[in-house]
Amino acid sequence: MRCHQVDYQIIGHDIQMVEVELDPKETVIAEAGAMTYLEQDIDFEAKMGDGSGGVMDKLFGLGKRMLTGESVFLTHFTNSGVQKRRVAFAAPFPGSIAALNLAELGEEVICQKSAFLAAAFGTQVDIAFNKRLGSGFFGGEGFILQRLRGDGMAFIHAGGTVIRKELRNETLRLDTGCLVAFSGDIDYNIGMSGGLKSMLFGGEGLFLATLAGTGSVWIQSMPFSRLAERVLSQYKPPIGQDSQ
Repeated sequence: MRCHQVDYQIIGHDIQMVEVELDPKETVIAEAGAMTYLEQDIDFEAKMGDGSGGVMDKLFGLGKRMLTGESVFLTHFTNSGVQKRRVAFAAPFPGSIAALNLAELGEEVICQKSAFLAAAFGTQVDIAFNKRLGSGFFGGEGFILQRLRGDGMAFIHAGGTVIRKELRNETLRLDTGCLVAFSGDIDYNIGMSGGLKSMLFGGEGLFLATLAGTGSVWIQSMPFSRLAERVLSQYKPPIGQDSQ
């Protein structure tokens, strides 16, 4: 299926949202609850899955999303009018939005399961299980990933600042929580962060994500899990209130 060719604008700096412009009859899909505002003539409907594939493919995809705790519904926003209209989406926590032109990225990007925000209709949004057991046991979020396939625009969100690095038959190591997404040709694995002393006292964690090959990698500076941990560490309950 060919993706709808939508226009867009990313608005803001530290806490961003993306405004998508739809021509008549164009559709964009998004995670439930991501919509911020929409103009007149845009209708929306919650549907099971992304609308691609046959009946068996849809059922199989929905089953995988249920097993991994993901919502089985995506919201479809369609311009039913005769003029261009806009709808905007924002991430559920402070951070940045990255626009991915899947046609320029080999028509496939793998991202953390919570990173997907919205995409042009025709984009396949699927669950991808990491085949490497080491990644599953030690990679935290790295075992269950999302696969975005298509030839249109897709939008992902992450915490803090998002940067894109290009690998040219190179290897990159990074904190497992800081990995947002990578193009389909990149090989992903989890490895030890260093010697025993560095692992125990270096403060960088026991394991690092290793990405190798040629392609693009997106990295976030402040994973939500790290932000939540810092906030909770500073929380002091009122006197007389049970800290638990």
